[in-house]
Amino acid sequence: MSESDRLQGKFVAIIGGCGHVGLPLGVKLALAGASTRLVDINQDAVDSVNAGRFPFLEKGGDDQLRRALARGLKAAAGPEAAGAADVLIFVTGTPVDEHLNPKLSEVLRIFELYEPFLGPGKLVVMRSTLFPGTMEHLHERLTRSHPGVRIAFCPERVAQGFALDEIETLPQIVSAFDDESFKAAAELFGALAPAIVKLTPLEAELTKLMANSWRYLEFSIANQFYLICESRGVSFQRVYKAIRHEYPRAAGYKAPGFAAGPCLFKDTMQLASYFDNRFYLGHAAMLVNEGLATFVAERVKEKLGGSLWGRTVGLLGMSFKAENDDVRDSLSFKVRKLLEFAGAHVLCADPYLDWTMPLSAVLQEAEALVLATPHREYRGLQIKVPVVDVWGIYEETELEVFRTEAGSEVDAARHGSLG
Repeated sequence: MSESDRLQGKFVAIIGGCGHVGLPLGVKLALAGASTRLVDINQDAVDSVNAGRFPFLEKGGDDQLRRALARGLKAAAGPEAAGAADVLIFVTGTPVDEHLNPKLSEVLRIFELYEPFLGPGKLVVMRSTLFPGTMEHLHERLTRSHPGVRIAFCPERVAQGFALDEIETLPQIVSAFDDESFKAAAELFGALAPAIVKLTPLEAELTKLMANSWRYLEFSIANQFYLICESRGVSFQRVYKAIRHEYPRAAGYKAPGFAAGPCLFKDTMQLASYFDNRFYLGHAAMLVNEGLATFVAERVKEKLGGSLWGRTVGLLGMSFKAENDDVRDSLSFKVRKLLEFAGAHVLCADPYLDWTMPLSAVLQEAEALVLATPHREYRGLQIKVPVVDVWGIYEETELEVFRTEAGSEVDAARHGSLG
């Protein structure tokens, strides 16, 4: 979508606006004509944005950011920058504590900082994941302390690194407690998204948690099957390929790998907490996905003869997913900790992180390798030492498939050569 004036006259402030959720949204709002301020406590990120550079990897980020700056987008570190805004968008989500319980205090603490700027007619939009019932709490609070303030929950639904593309191609969920608040939020996001899905706030809160939990469970079953096969000396990749070979119902069968990042695990635990810790599938998924790191460390130990003391192990990839520089909740760090505790000297490589070692040095010094993040730069490497690869990139497996006469007839029918 090119620049427009659909939101001309709107003054929007995004709290946490220089992060992975807020910055892409702020860029798109500015390009749609809104006067946009990005408020963030990270001064380095603020400086980077004002200089026209995304502080993290985002497809098309710097080009669109520079265009947005030319249309008046600005970043600032002080909350007073949000004072005159008509719309305040909060991208602060609900974290979980060390006991895997939601920390509502974090959301409320940040919200309180901006309450002095709220007044009748202003729109408050909550953007990041919220524990179910948080919107009800905020609505009651505003109704009592700031009557006339409108509030909506419009959860972000974009993939890391592709937010600028997906903001304007995916339907946007909009929820509110009254028609006036819904209309105001729908007008804002209707200038960006191709469609609006209307829900109640509780429905929207559950939609976000369930979507991420569903993906977390999908990865967990793949990882569970991997653990079953590999612990019994069976090649998972051969089984996996056999299941999927010309079998349409297995087309969506997930492959194993580290399920990490700032959302999937956290949101699964929030849903479990909301359901009084009776989300048994969610807890089981956590044990499988988190336990995969322990299994990997043990496999390295086996490949090096049963002891890691004094041995050098290389980790390929430290970000939580491929072609990305985000290390939040990456299981690579859990693997590193386990290896180091077992006595290994661990070398880290990642083409997207400048604090890691060059790949060539890691390949030269490591006595064993772990493919932790399947960056494209690691495909096709000639590995000469033992490697643990849950992704199956380095495992060369071929199925033995024999075409039968009946199969030949089916093939001919598919291509229209049978009368």
